[in-house]
Amino acid sequence: MRCGWRVAQWITEMVERRFASGLLSHLVMLIGVAVVAFPIYLAFIASTHTPQEIVQAPMPLLPGSNFWETYRATLFGRDTGAGSHAPVARMMWVSLVSALIITFGKIAISLLSAFAVVYFRFPFKRLCFWAIFVTLMLPVEVRIGSTYQVVSDLGMLNSYAGLTVPLIASATATFLFRQFFLTVPDELVEAARMDGAGPMRFFKDVLVPLSKTSIAALFVIQFIYGWNQYLWPLLATTNEDMYPVVIGIKRMIAGGDGQNEWNVVMATALLAMLPPAVVVVLMQKWFVKGLVDTEK
Repeated sequence: MRCGWRVAQWITEMVERRFASGLLSHLVMLIGVAVVAFPIYLAFIASTHTPQEIVQAPMPLLPGSNFWETYRATLFGRDTGAGSHAPVARMMWVSLVSALIITFGKIAISLLSAFAVVYFRFPFKRLCFWAIFVTLMLPVEVRIGSTYQVVSDLGMLNSYAGLTVPLIASATATFLFRQFFLTVPDELVEAARMDGAGPMRFFKDVLVPLSKTSIAALFVIQFIYGWNQYLWPLLATTNEDMYPVVIGIKRMIAGGDGQNEWNVVMATALLAMLPPAVVVVLMQKWFVKGLVDTEK
């Protein structure tokens, strides 16, 4: 009886300890979510009020009645305010096209360059790979002056080519695909060769399907990278019709608080967050699998 009572007491203590630990974990998680979500909530609240209501103290913490008017003016443009009046729908289209071109361009070039480095024999192959790898230390910010000069001389300012071509190569993606290709068994190469498959058929029918999880992970990373570009579009665009949405937010802010339409600025910031969030949510499974999956 005493032994059974002690076992029951030990089980009760374990359950209580586990419950307390789970409660603490959930409490910490809820606090973290609140810290992250509160600025987003404030941005949403600000987007539902008029500019005059936002700048008054204290700022309202409940939704206002200006929701539809704010988002209609944001998406389709307006005539008031001190900053840019360009429609955000156009800005988001420019950002979407630029991000997709950068993403698909980086993946395509990286796949082909990694394929060449791993499976082809040519003079100075290792030197070529390390030349690609060294460019990791030369981001756009380091070579921005010369890059701008080249783009300007080619007449590519205020164009999709000017926004994307200087950002389209990726040494990181090339390195990741190279490391993956090195793990592909040699038996697959021999089997493809015996079946009469040429290099490009082996690339298309074998390597690309095997790389789909890595491609998905890189798609998410590179899409967010392309969408959030700020410094290069700031130099490469002077026409409102070619502003990406991140630049549009900056151009909307001009003058003092009383001159800025903060409800439109906050609505633009919320709209700018939606496409990357949708991509992450829709491709979360593939993204995680591409980062952690080791099965070939």
